[in-house]
Amino acid sequence: MEVLAVYNFKGGVGKTATAVNLAYLAARAGRRALLWDLDPQAAATFTFRIRPRLAGGARALLDGTALASEIHATDYPGLDLLPADFSNRHLDLALERCERPAERLGELLAPLSAEYECCVLDCAPSLSLLTESIIAAARTLLAPTLPTPLSLRTLAKLVKHVKQRAGGAPRVLPFLCMVDLRKSLHRRIAEYVVAERLGFLETAIPYSSTVEQMAAQRMPVCAFAPRDRAAQAYAALWAEIEQRALPSAPPGPDPAPLKTLVREVTRAEPDEPHRAAPPR
Repeated sequence: MEVLAVYNFKGGVGKTATAVNLAYLAARAGRRALLWDLDPQAAATFTFRIRPRLAGGARALLDGTALASEIHATDYPGLDLLPADFSNRHLDLALERCERPAERLGELLAPLSAEYECCVLDCAPSLSLLTESIIAAARTLLAPTLPTPLSLRTLAKLVKHVKQRAGGAPRVLPFLCMVDLRKSLHRRIAEYVVAERLGFLETAIPYSSTVEQMAAQRMPVCAFAPRDRAAQAYAALWAEIEQRALPSAPPGPDPAPLKTLVREVTRAEPDEPHRAAPPR
């Protein structure tokens, strides 16, 4: 089973919209797909019209006995959902009680390999023990990244963190998300990423107000507005992921060029020493 984690420890970058649409596209392509909503905000669960509740909460889920029974079918053939629960905010505490916390998510997913070809993890914006378990379980980290200096700086930290992990590390595949080419900064960063071949996926997701309607429609944008430019971009992104998220795919980005890009767009060193205020 291919485990794809849509993750970035910066919030507001389009993780849930990406996870929802990619899981839908995987199922539409004929793959048996599971979307696991790990975010206590439960936005992905809400989008699929499923009640955000787990019997026994996060602790019972990590015990493993309730996992399969909590999986729900969605309105889309081939796509199931493991919903979130507000108790997911305590997943770190529950993991601490596990014998091998960093391996626990992978252990929970292993028995599902016979039933699903693809599992998409919708992850909360945090860097924690749960994150370490996600990184250990996933073969690929899909990192939505805004074309802004702060988002690029966060991506560089994420890539460095993953590369420094002991043992096997997942492939990090970043892609630009919510791109508005009317903004000069967005345009400049998008052009730089393409020109310098920084390891980003080629597909960028444009900003689209239609994506914001997902919560109102409670459907993936690829389902209710397939001709929208963002829906078409998600379809192209999924096609590219199918080619790139394989053992023979090229490696992800290096953090050093990302830091160079931050310097380029901010006209300053990213780790400039603090200057004390002059005495009064």
